[in-house]
Amino acid sequence: MTSPSVSDTGPVLPTYGRSALSDLLPAVLAALGVADAPNPLGLAPTRRACVFLVDGMGARLIERNADVAPFMAAALRTNPGLTAGFPSTTAASIGSLGTGLPSGASGMLGYRVLVPGTHRMINLLRWDAPVDPVEWQPHETVFERAEREGIEVTQVTAARFQDSGLTRSVLRGGAFTGAESLANRVTGALAILRDAAEREARALVYLYYADLDAAGHVNGVASETWREQLATVDVTVRELVDRLPAGTTLYVTADHGMVDVPADHRIDVDEDPELQVGVRLLGGEGRARHVYAKPGAARDVLQIWREALEDIAIVRSREEAIYEGWFGSPEMVAADLAPRIGDVVAALLDDWAVIATRREKLESRLFGMHGSLSAAEQQIPLLVFASGQAP
Repeated sequence: MTSPSVSDTGPVLPTYGRSALSDLLPAVLAALGVADAPNPLGLAPTRRACVFLVDGMGARLIERNADVAPFMAAALRTNPGLTAGFPSTTAASIGSLGTGLPSGASGMLGYRVLVPGTHRMINLLRWDAPVDPVEWQPHETVFERAEREGIEVTQVTAARFQDSGLTRSVLRGGAFTGAESLANRVTGALAILRDAAEREARALVYLYYADLDAAGHVNGVASETWREQLATVDVTVRELVDRLPAGTTLYVTADHGMVDVPADHRIDVDEDPELQVGVRLLGGEGRARHVYAKPGAARDVLQIWREALEDIAIVRSREEAIYEGWFGSPEMVAADLAPRIGDVVAALLDDWAVIATRREKLESRLFGMHGSLSAAEQQIPLLVFASGQAP
């Protein structure tokens, strides 16, 4: 397995096709015996797989908090990780996980993006625009492919996600088991895996947990609330490993990491007339911005944003970001999907953010943020445990 390159200060570009989150589920299918599924991660054969995705659990955060997550921290030392992809945000990352494609190929290009041909934005987490999820993302999902190959697929997460736009777009396929507490989700997942083991069936269980991410957004990743959540996850992973039925492998991963953004490192677009010049719509989120320009203004907007954010962001034109591989290899970004990307794309550095206090009241108040190319956001764990194995 190829470990992603990591820099403490510079950007970490996604390692699509080698060791990115988009490579995980196709590799799991290969491990489950799907002959032509790619396996760049080199995952060993297994009869059953449980993929446990913890929202917001960056690998760097596990390292920094090893005192409350000793089990995962020990495993992290011997398990090369993944990169989340760009932008490092839930809608894009879950899109990449569920489709096995980089964001530029799945079209899941950020938290809030333009619906091409309209003046309307869509929030891809809340799915707040009248857009058909299947039309937005028509590729076969990995779960659908698994079903087609005779693998039993089940998602185990909060019931409210069953019919969400995000689920229908990128996680469709298989059965769904709703469970509200993490303990009940673990119990449900283990029951499904045991039943499959008794029948010697191949099975894939996807287990999702969002409370760690929520704690980070509200309280920050240095808070005791967040650390308590991480400790809970660590105990849960240990329990899963101890109770895995024979012939089963657990894969623990995340969709992105997180950084705390102090009040004096927030640039407010709504209070900065210069950053509004030539801008039609503002997309993305504080750490990763899609800036949609008025007709004929894209070049001016690019220059203004570059000069204004010179020391605190990597600012690219849409074409430059595509060429540099932010959204996958350039040839994978379809012509009809490219307009979903901003005319200008800004990836914030260090612990800076570009907020919009009037347009994005809730998001602008968040303490912990993500979306950019820093190691803290991009580097995510891939912890692999076969039944009967501990680090």
